[in-house]
Amino acid sequence: MRECWRWFGEDDPVTLSHVKQAGAVGIVSALHHIYDGSRWPQADVNRRHAIIRAAGLSWDIVESIPVHNDIKITGPRRASYIDQYKDTIRAVAASGVKIICYNFMPVVDWARTDLAWLLPTTGYALRFDAVDFAAYDVFVIDRPNAAASYSGARLKEAEARFKQLSGDAIARIERNVIAGLPATERKYDRASFKQALLDYADMSHSDLQANLFSFLREIVPVAEELGVRLCIHPDDPPFSLFGLPRIVSTADDARAILASVDTQANGLTFCTGSYGTRADNDLVGMIQEFGGRIHFAHLRNVKREDDGSFYEDEHLEGSTDMIAVVTALIGEEHRRKAAGREDCVIPMRPDHGHLLADDIGKDRINPGYSLIGRLKGLAELRGVMRAVERYAPIG
Repeated sequence: MRECWRWFGEDDPVTLSHVKQAGAVGIVSALHHIYDGSRWPQADVNRRHAIIRAAGLSWDIVESIPVHNDIKITGPRRASYIDQYKDTIRAVAASGVKIICYNFMPVVDWARTDLAWLLPTTGYALRFDAVDFAAYDVFVIDRPNAAASYSGARLKEAEARFKQLSGDAIARIERNVIAGLPATERKYDRASFKQALLDYADMSHSDLQANLFSFLREIVPVAEELGVRLCIHPDDPPFSLFGLPRIVSTADDARAILASVDTQANGLTFCTGSYGTRADNDLVGMIQEFGGRIHFAHLRNVKREDDGSFYEDEHLEGSTDMIAVVTALIGEEHRRKAAGREDCVIPMRPDHGHLLADDIGKDRINPGYSLIGRLKGLAELRGVMRAVERYAPIG
């Protein structure tokens, strides 16, 4: 597998020199200053690629080209934003980047309630507390009909938790969940967030799924013509938040997406953390079924808790058998090589990492994207990959 690293551009406190020190060779990046759905100028794309090349690295994957909300809800400017998305695909391809990871999550992108949850190791992890989230949803923002999203038992837990939360704790949860984490497409205050939810008030899973399929029928032919592989990232977390539909959460969802435009240009980003948050997702089985259309892998591990909460665990610990996952992905690489596919090597990146050692207390740290935690994760994953490649019988 090709070892890659997410880099947020020149403002990223983790420099390209740090990336090289970690041993990664490919960069995963985007023009994060252009998040309004407008086309990426060719000059800006070329400039980003030149910076990466000058550091002795290659820009392998774009993550992500934002999908404007009008595309997701079929708003009045849908056609214009799709045309601009196509132009951005063309600009990226002209610069030589041929893999584009994107997502189709409505209103909120990836969500955590705690960005610095103290671990027994004395490091810090990202965590999603299901009870905190319900307390915020039902008793803080007072979303219309929010109680219908939860069981009676969860509502009682949420009410009790709400009574215990200080003003500072509520502000922290709100900041983490709706104000925007790294690389999220939209940022809100409470009033604008409640307004954004109204766009999806009457939208079902099937409705949002149909809008995605319509979008794919527009953009996949452009990608196919240019030799670009699109790969959708799963929902994070892979279940409904704020009553919103989530349509990239299960094997059934992935199956439907791949069938909607049945070509290699329409593929998956296999995020073990997102899919692995659901116990009903068989990750190895999904790799075996969808492997030919997996164009990119995010390798991270989460520890599922009985109440629906989870936290980011060590890369080789948690609820996912990471060694089995890596073995399955390398098995897919072998199958591709035997079939003569040019894309026989699957790019991966260590996704999220604990806040550790000298990174603790630094002013400029992107939550989940500190240097030392990801370096540790990559080193552990590299050891697994080398061992599997050398010693595991793969057929």
